[in-house]
Amino acid sequence: MANHSIQFLSEEICRVGKSLFDRGYVHGSTGNISARISDDAGGGFLITPTDACLGFLEPARLALLDRDGLQVSGDRASKTLALHQRIYSSAPHAMCVIHTHSSFLVDLTLRGVWSEQDIVPPITPYYVMKVGHVPLVPYFPPGDKRVADYVERLNKQAFANGLALRAVMCERLGPQVWNETPSSAMATLEELEETAKLWLRGNRSARPLSETEIEELRQQFNVKW
Repeated sequence: MANHSIQFLSEEICRVGKSLFDRGYVHGSTGNISARISDDAGGGFLITPTDACLGFLEPARLALLDRDGLQVSGDRASKTLALHQRIYSSAPHAMCVIHTHSSFLVDLTLRGVWSEQDIVPPITPYYVMKVGHVPLVPYFPPGDKRVADYVERLNKQAFANGLALRAVMCERLGPQVWNETPSSAMATLEELEETAKLWLRGNRSARPLSETEIEELRQQFNVKW
């Protein structure tokens, strides 16, 4: 059962990676995907190998690591594993983390985000429902350990306010997005990137949903915002 579960998860990571690559959410060898393996499947992590192209992943070559982050099999793990582990430890609902260099989101940080607490305003109901608040992580060099500290602090602040983040945006680099499955994490990323696209195409002038409109979403769909 455990091997079957890990195999299925490996195939899902490869499927999602190819979908993101084929549609231009990632390019070259940028981006990475990890997944937390449930305890009943043995625990540990799967992550894409270092410098791998997400469009050409192979299940057997994904890096398999134990609960302590020690590699068990596969190609050498991406160096972003440490950041992903901190996301998993500070966001219990996270079972998959996706990082991309999505162009509209990176472009947004170059032009200026809406605010440090919310990189784009809540301009559509589905952004509020499917993504939620996305704070900005200030620029650090790729792989800098300070990013993990910063993201962990943002997660703890959100939980203290009765919220649960699904994404953060690293300035000039790209989003870190997480959810319960590779498919749901991909859907969150798609909604986030499309909202950034809408915001930029409208010259960052679209009216955010009003507090009354957001309250209707809270009442009807149990949205936390």
